[in-house]
Amino acid sequence: MCVEGARTHNLRNVSVEIPHNTLTVLTGVSGSGKSSLAFDTIYAEGQRQYIESLSTYARQFLNQLERADVDSITGLQPTLCIDQRVAIANPRSTVATITEIYDFVRLLYAKLGIPECFECGETINRQSSQTIVRKLRAMEHGTKLIVLAPMVRGRKGRHREVIEQIRKSGLVRVRVDGETYEVGEVPELSLRKNHTIEAVVDKIIIRGEEEERLAEAVELALKLADGLVIASTKAPGDVDEWSDELFSTRYSCVACGANFEEIEPRTFSFNSPYGACPECDGIGLTNEFSIDAVFPESLGANFRISDIPLIADANRSTTKTLTKELSRRCEAIGLGIDQPLQARTKSQRKRLFYGGGETEGGINAALLDIYEHADEAIQGWLDKYSDDTTCDACQGSRLRIEALSVRVAGLTIHDCVKMSLSEFLGWIETLEFPEEQQSISQPIIAELLHRSKFLNQVGVGYLTLERAADTLSGGELQRVRLATCVGNGLVGVTYILDEPSIGLHQRDNDRLISSMRRLQEAGNTVLVVEHDEAMMRAADRVYDLGPGAGSQGGEIVAVGTAGEIEACQQSLTGQYLLGNRTVRERDTRRSARSGNKLTLTGASLNNLKDVSVTVPLGLLVGITGVSGSGKSSLISKTLLPALAREIGQRVRRPGPYKTLRGVEHVEKLVEISQAPIGKSPRSTPATYTGVFDLIRECFANTREAKSRGYGKGRFSFNSGAGRCSVCQGQGQERIEMNFLPDVFVTCSACNGRRYNRQTLRVKYKGATIADVLEMTVDEAASYFENFPKISRLLATLQQVGLGYVTLGQSSTTLSGGEAQRVKLATELARPEAGGIVYFLDEPTTGLHFEDVRRLVSVLNGLVDRGNSVLVIEHNLDLVATCDWIIDVGPEGGAAGGKIVATGTPEAVAANPDSLTGQYLDQLLGARSVQETPC
Repeated sequence: MCVEGARTHNLRNVSVEIPHNTLTVLTGVSGSGKSSLAFDTIYAEGQRQYIESLSTYARQFLNQLERADVDSITGLQPTLCIDQRVAIANPRSTVATITEIYDFVRLLYAKLGIPECFECGETINRQSSQTIVRKLRAMEHGTKLIVLAPMVRGRKGRHREVIEQIRKSGLVRVRVDGETYEVGEVPELSLRKNHTIEAVVDKIIIRGEEEERLAEAVELALKLADGLVIASTKAPGDVDEWSDELFSTRYSCVACGANFEEIEPRTFSFNSPYGACPECDGIGLTNEFSIDAVFPESLGANFRISDIPLIADANRSTTKTLTKELSRRCEAIGLGIDQPLQARTKSQRKRLFYGGGETEGGINAALLDIYEHADEAIQGWLDKYSDDTTCDACQGSRLRIEALSVRVAGLTIHDCVKMSLSEFLGWIETLEFPEEQQSISQPIIAELLHRSKFLNQVGVGYLTLERAADTLSGGELQRVRLATCVGNGLVGVTYILDEPSIGLHQRDNDRLISSMRRLQEAGNTVLVVEHDEAMMRAADRVYDLGPGAGSQGGEIVAVGTAGEIEACQQSLTGQYLLGNRTVRERDTRRSARSGNKLTLTGASLNNLKDVSVTVPLGLLVGITGVSGSGKSSLISKTLLPALAREIGQRVRRPGPYKTLRGVEHVEKLVEISQAPIGKSPRSTPATYTGVFDLIRECFANTREAKSRGYGKGRFSFNSGAGRCSVCQGQGQERIEMNFLPDVFVTCSACNGRRYNRQTLRVKYKGATIADVLEMTVDEAASYFENFPKISRLLATLQQVGLGYVTLGQSSTTLSGGEAQRVKLATELARPEAGGIVYFLDEPTTGLHFEDVRRLVSVLNGLVDRGNSVLVIEHNLDLVATCDWIIDVGPEGGAAGGKIVATGTPEAVAANPDSLTGQYLDQLLGARSVQETPC
């Protein structure tokens, strides 16, 4: 592949040659142009060429994509991009559905599963036509019966051929979507809607003398509907109460006579009405009011309903409405809203909440009734006091009871998806079927083995198949999506990956490299944007971009193997690989002050095994361990929520634990996550940090703005008269691409400037407000150097290595690591304070060695102010700089959940039971580090 003259974003006329069928790494400091080359040039051009290759008919449904700013790209293979996006918000997406493993599991259960009666537990057998006739004859004398042949059941299409088949069979009536028509008068059916078509075979009144007629009708229906017949009946005396019962020559219970529908793959789909639990619609969860949120312990033993936070903390309008509605409903169950209540014990609170005795229905029923009839504002407030709980009907399985009655090797499909990928692989390998079923089982088993083996090889074997996609980290999701591509068996493709090593322990990273090498050896080109040293050393070729970020980057500094990069004096990457530069900047470690520590006992969430852990305060503390070992369960989901609750910060409910001691040493908890800095594309680094308010004030104080009567609000692109009326200040317009993802194009009215002409006539030092938003942080820092408040905020962004980011860059285009560093810069800009616990999860995501060095300096600065910093991290360079390490493991999933080692990096490196220690020992070598008191 030859790229000539690439100028996308900050690329400076870059030309590169990337050999096919190689593992190639693009590296360089953040903002050097790696993603511009890999994704915005090579991948974008691949997509554009793909669309151009489609027929004229197909292209009329698609907008032409803009050509990448490049002279030419020759030898371009089909491109597949697997990035870090974590924007899967669909609650129905799971690891099993994303990887398509669930499709094959459904097929396995539909073709080879053994159904059992969910009423009596007996194995289901097929019914004969004679059995069906006997059951129909046994109905009450005078029962009206319509015998129907279900030809189409919930399938899209016009189905003209089905109607014609019914006509040719001599039948004159048909029931379509519940309505009965003459065969010749059936209306045209919608092509894109699901339809149900049932031929009316006969209408009979049960009188005890119609056995032959019944038998003929049933036989004809079974023949037309391939073994299915519906008996629609109305008992004597009923007015319009017709009821349908499906009979099948395929499945029925001999013991209790229960009938079962034909088992198909969709029977096991929680996305289909034929398989989904009717109570939760296939989600597995129901949203209910939480007794702990409605009646928090802070209420004490004696309180009034009007005192609960749900009412007391609401705004005036909401409080008035809720008080009125609750008062009316509570009186109906014998409670006064201002009546003093006693609820000293948990059982008393439950009785008050759920009802019992005189308070039938309880407060919960009253709130549910209010919610059902409330407007959106009231519902939004009440949502804060509800939690997702496991569906009682399906117990979280998402499926109907019929689907859960089918077993393979003694397990239901829910038993199967509850397994981790490593357990699932072991189960699949042990499955055996009779010889006559081999032709069916072998292709299914082969696909399941292929996909599950790869997922285990790339280090996500600890994930369960039912794990929701929106709970996966960016790195986990990327590896799961990679498995889907590999499962398709494509050859001759260029895979473009964005830091696949994110979130991986070094042991798992070695496995990932081996898997990517196999992908390359299968006849594909693997192009990776990566900072991991092991990945660089394993690559066939490395391109180092730089030398700096933003306008200081965009050039190829060095090309070659990792060894050849080391020999290049101009390469910053090479200097780190060679060891001439290092992330570790201090030769001493802080030691914990006596007594200043947090001690958590009895943590048991997910795979944690009654874990107790001590976290020293006033230090930089690293939490390490292989993927899935329990780090997040222990820290993110138990310790930190428990700490927040103890110090009065409202957050999610912590996982189960026994005690937490030492909270008196903590003033505040700050979690700096990798979630986007805003929920809309309008959020930018400038708006999030607050520097844009100061910049708008600066423009509002210019002579031109004052003469026009423009205030600070005029220069906002989120509202007001100053923004472009066409794109509403976004600078872009969304173009729907039908079956491809939507694309955004520059607004034709404002040319991407966000503002209208009148606003852009106001300038400060020759630049408009739009010009300022297009400046990088470094450029803006120089431009506003005479404004101390603005300079101070911009300096914090520079300090965390974001000098290359533009002030107006949309939050949706920032990587998780960049978003986290914007939040970190915002914290740095706050007035100095002590006693704060900062938490960061994988803060080195997307960072080059040089960026990690800057990050370490920032984190140490926070600790030096008298704060504590906790990081969950796999990057050994950062781990080696920590004052204290807590290593969780020893493995992932069920084999993890324990504290393997604690202490200084040297102490953990000397622990033979710690996998982290083994890799850390290689990094630290004989380097001595002294301890200093904090």
